[in-house]
Amino acid sequence: MDLIFHEKQEGCLCAQHCLNALLQGPYFTAVDLATLGQQMDEQERERMAENGVDSEEYQNFIRQPSGNMDDSGYFSVQVIASALNVWNLELVPYNSTEPRALTAQNAPQEMQAYICNYHDHWFTIRRLGRQWFNLNSMLTGPQLISDTYLSVYLAQLQHEGYSIFVVFGTFPDCQAHGMLLIQPAVQVSQPQRVKIEKSQGYRLGSSSDDPDLERALSLSMGQGSYNEPNRSGSKSDEEEDNDLQRALQESVRESKITEPLPSGPKNSSVTQDQHSGGDEDEDLQRALQLSLQQENNSSDNDLKKALQMSMECLDSDSTAGTSNTNLAEIRARRLRYLEKTNSKSTS
Repeated sequence: MDLIFHEKQEGCLCAQHCLNALLQGPYFTAVDLATLGQQMDEQERERMAENGVDSEEYQNFIRQPSGNMDDSGYFSVQVIASALNVWNLELVPYNSTEPRALTAQNAPQEMQAYICNYHDHWFTIRRLGRQWFNLNSMLTGPQLISDTYLSVYLAQLQHEGYSIFVVFGTFPDCQAHGMLLIQPAVQVSQPQRVKIEKSQGYRLGSSSDDPDLERALSLSMGQGSYNEPNRSGSKSDEEEDNDLQRALQESVRESKITEPLPSGPKNSSVTQDQHSGGDEDEDLQRALQLSLQQENNSSDNDLKKALQMSMECLDSDSTAGTSNTNLAEIRARRLRYLEKTNSKSTS
């Protein structure tokens, strides 16, 4: 697999990567393809000028941008066909009625290579040795394709809107082809998708806003089960889990915001801005203060209960008037109860 030439995606230079993967070497650069595109633009301009440079058709033509290339690195199928013509290679539409195309449709595994295009993205499927490989530049490396899967894969690509071309001719010699004839490749791990940053201006980036394009790109990389974006408005399980996690975090944060300070006045509370910069030490200190407050409250409640009982005894004596219990006995009972409660709180 290491001998197979494969270029990973750079910007919007998929046409260059496609051609070099097909020819198995760095045969073309973006400058080479741009030169071919400019030559084709000039030829088209000369043909349009035959009817006169003052004609409406010519004036409309020169106001239009080039259909063969643009500043992002895109190149048309005409430029690719012109580049392959240098090596006496020819492109034939896979779904045409041309006899060679019909042969390819009946026995796709008998061909040498295919070039696939969708939404300005180009990639190569080529046979090396006796095996087929997906050499898509959007993958981190070559992807092995079985003969059985090849025809299904091409049918899927067509269904998704890809234009497929069969490549005919004699390819340049490459070391990978000879080595794979002797020792076939084994796919140890599947290649991953190359991540393209939006800042690079690549039209077919990994976060494309076009779901059809995203599906086709996934299919071109052998991902038959593309997860289509949810258009019904319902959330996936992962999104719901994330929402639940955010809700839990928000509830914890709000509980910290509205929690009263133990040492402050009863009506005072900590505002959100005051707590936003708090750290773990402050939370630990608050927890200790709360635990101490609970212990103090427990002791205070016991003391209040004892005092209340003593007051009830006094009230009972003053209203009855005929009780035989004297004040000295009440005081003794109260002292015994207070000593008992104090011993519990200290222990």
